[in-house]
Amino acid sequence: MGGHCGSGALRDLMHWAGLGWGEPPSEGMVFALGGALDIAYARTGEMVPPIYLVGRGGDLEVDLPKRLGATVSMHSTDDADLGWTWVRDRIDDGQPVMAWGDIGELPYLRVRLQMSRHDIVIIGYDNDRRIAFVVDNDREEVQEVPYDALARARASTSFPVPTRHTLYDIAWPAAVPPLQEVAGDAFAQAAATMRGSSGSVIAAVDTGMVGARGLEAAQLFASDILTWRQLFANDELHVVLLGLGAFIEKAGTGGGLFRRLLASGSAEIAEHLGNRDVNHLATAARNCARAWTEVAHLAWSKDCSVDERWRDAGSAAQVLPGLESALAEALDAAALSLQRARLSR
Repeated sequence: MGGHCGSGALRDLMHWAGLGWGEPPSEGMVFALGGALDIAYARTGEMVPPIYLVGRGGDLEVDLPKRLGATVSMHSTDDADLGWTWVRDRIDDGQPVMAWGDIGELPYLRVRLQMSRHDIVIIGYDNDRRIAFVVDNDREEVQEVPYDALARARASTSFPVPTRHTLYDIAWPAAVPPLQEVAGDAFAQAAATMRGSSGSVIAAVDTGMVGARGLEAAQLFASDILTWRQLFANDELHVVLLGLGAFIEKAGTGGGLFRRLLASGSAEIAEHLGNRDVNHLATAARNCARAWTEVAHLAWSKDCSVDERWRDAGSAAQVLPGLESALAEALDAAALSLQRARLSR
């Protein structure tokens, strides 16, 4: 099981490749070393619910392997037969395949929500039974997925982008670089992304949306939530608050809008390296995770009216910009500390 599809899949692939620092990495460490921390917030009447919130950037699945010395390429096609040939050929060559699959089309997930950028790992197939064997962070056991269902999941045109039978072709290295080097680069990238100067997003904020990314998104969200009572009727506000809680806690974030994964991974890295600044980063990430989780729980509260849930969640959200700013500073400090340690050797 994993908290997030991307870091869960990458953890599994690193285990398969026999890579790590003395032992296979945890999912939290994989997420931290991916350098993918971000925030994107958007509000538009074109979506249901009319808000979107995500806590990671778009390049984790590429950046983590590259940082470890792997070669990575993405392949996409609208030809279903070609897309399946790519998968089959890699499996026949002994390679597990990380690919996108819409969660609404994967029968074992049993969800109605459609979201196209869900990472799965395909590890085998049975032509006689017409099933593929799939590993997913949301299930403990290997899943048997009928070819037709997998093809639909890999041909989705749902939010945020068409899946287009996309897969990642990764040639892993024989060994990983020093943890100090990998972590320093990852923390520097995450800090730059939070300040809006680096990285791609999973879902772009289009013209006509109320939206932002990075630290600006934290500030925008904290101010925008205070307007929701005037923007949404009672029933719609109820749905928006449920969606808000799901985006923070349930939508494959590992809890606390991905900040909990960063906290656990940073704490593990700090223990490996004996670095106080990285340990401080873990504390800053933990503080952010707790604050985001508090907003989610207040938005979900079954004991309060819709107005009370909106008011309480909005009030709790006001600490987020300051905490996120402190997190970006902690990322910078940890990156600088590790860089200095490397230069002093």
